[in-house]
Amino acid sequence: MTYQPKLHIGEWLDAGGRELLPVENPATGVTVAQFPVATIADLDHALECSARGFSVWRTKPALQRSAILRRAAELMRERKELIAGLITLEQGKPLREALLEAANGADITEWFAEEGRRAYGRVIPARQPGIMQIATVEPIGPVAAFSPWNFPVSQAVRKIAGSLAAGCSIILKGPEDTPSSVCETIRCYIDAGVDADALSLVFGRPPEISSHLIPSPVIRKVSFTGSVPVGKHLAMMAAEHMKPCTMELGGHGPAVVFDDVDPAKAAAEFAAFKFRNAGQVCISPTRFFVQDAVHDTFLEEFVSIATKLKVGVGQDEASQMGPLANKRRIDALEELVTNAVAVGATLHCGGERIGNQGNFFAPTVLSDIPDDARIMQEEPFGPVALINRFTDEDEAWQRANATAYGLASYAYTRDGDRAQRAGEKLDSGMVSINHFGLATAETPFGGVKESGYGREGGIEGLDAYLITKFTTRRHYQ
Repeated sequence: MTYQPKLHIGEWLDAGGRELLPVENPATGVTVAQFPVATIADLDHALECSARGFSVWRTKPALQRSAILRRAAELMRERKELIAGLITLEQGKPLREALLEAANGADITEWFAEEGRRAYGRVIPARQPGIMQIATVEPIGPVAAFSPWNFPVSQAVRKIAGSLAAGCSIILKGPEDTPSSVCETIRCYIDAGVDADALSLVFGRPPEISSHLIPSPVIRKVSFTGSVPVGKHLAMMAAEHMKPCTMELGGHGPAVVFDDVDPAKAAAEFAAFKFRNAGQVCISPTRFFVQDAVHDTFLEEFVSIATKLKVGVGQDEASQMGPLANKRRIDALEELVTNAVAVGATLHCGGERIGNQGNFFAPTVLSDIPDDARIMQEEPFGPVALINRFTDEDEAWQRANATAYGLASYAYTRDGDRAQRAGEKLDSGMVSINHFGLATAETPFGGVKESGYGREGGIEGLDAYLITKFTTRRHYQ
C-alpha cells in the first residue's frame, strides 16, 4: 500500500476503528490503499461542521475567499506530480493525462477564485419616489456534493471551487474507487486557508451517505455527477425535501462528419478524443455518423489507429490508453458488443478483454450498427466507437438526436451555414464544431434530457450556488 486515504471532518481523521475497504490498482488488481467508511456519527459531525463552517465562511469578504482559493490553485500546481501519480495508480489513465487533469483542477480553482469576486447585484428603478429596490445574491447554504471516479480531481474541484467561491460550505462524498487524489486535492484547499469546517470529505457506501445527507435540513443544495439511474434517484430524494440540484449525468455523444472535410484527418482527431481515458468520459464522441462519400476512408483510418494504440499501465510513458477503472465495465462492454454483432453490426477490432491481469479492454470499432442495437441507445462508457454512414443532412440530425441523452455533440464541416445549423439542430447542452472545445473552466458544462440539468463551469457554475434576494425599502416619514 502506498497511501492512506482519510476523512476530513473539521480535521483529518485516521481510520480510528472505522471499517476499511480496499482500493485496487485497475492495471494489476493489487490493493494499493484502504479508505475508511464514514459512520452515521461521522455524517452527523460533518453536517454540524458544515452548518458552523457556513456561518463563518460566508462572512469572509469575497476578496479574502478569492485569495485563499488562488493559493489553493498554487498548491495544486506545486503538488501536481503527487496528485497525478495517485490518479494513475487508482484510476488507471496514462500519467500524462493525469497531469493534465491535475493542472485543469488548478485552473478551475483559480477561475472560480476570480469569478467569486463578481457576484453582482442590481438596483431596480421603483415605481414611486422614496423607495429603494435592490436584488442581491447570497450563498445558498451548505452543499452535499457527489463526485465520480473517472476524473476524480477535476470533477470534484468543479463542485468544491464553485461552492466555496460563492460562500457556501460543502460536504464532498468522494469516489471510493479513487480516493487518494481527492484527499490530496482537499489538502491543498485546507492548507491554503479554507476554514476546516467549511470543507468536509467523506467516503463510504454511497446509498447510506446520500440518504443521510440529502434529507438533512442543514443541506440546501445537491450536486451530483454520475450515472442516470443514480442521478434520478438522488434528484427524487432532493425534490422530496425541496433541495435544488445540479445533475451532470451520462452521455452518448453523436459526431456528425460531412463529406467536405478530410476524412483521415477527422478520424485521427476523433480517435484521439474517443480513446482518451479509455473512453470513460461522459462527453466522449461515441456514435459517429459519417457521410457516404467519406465513410469508408474515415472508417479505415479509425480502425488503423485503434489497432495500433499502445494499451498498458498508466505509468509507462509508451502507454496511450490505460485500463478500465473497474472490472464490471468489462462484462458490460462485452455484452453490448456481442449484442450489436448479433443484430448485424460488423466488428472491425477489439470487443474483448486484453490478457488476464488488470481491467484492460481492447480499443473497439463497430460499423453498420442497427439503430435498435442496445449499444446505440445505452452509454458504453468505454473505448468503443460506433461508425455508421448517412446520406443527407436531415437524416444526420435526426439520428444524432435519437437517444435519451443530450450532453455533448460534435460536427465536422467546412460549410459555415451547415456549421451554424449544427449548433441549432443538435439537441444537447454542448455542441463542439470542428474541434473539441468543451470542459474549460470558463465555459458552461451540462446537458439536457436524461443527461441532467444545471451547469458547472463558467458564470453558470457560480450561479448554481447563489440565490437572489430582493429587498425593498421606503424612507420612513
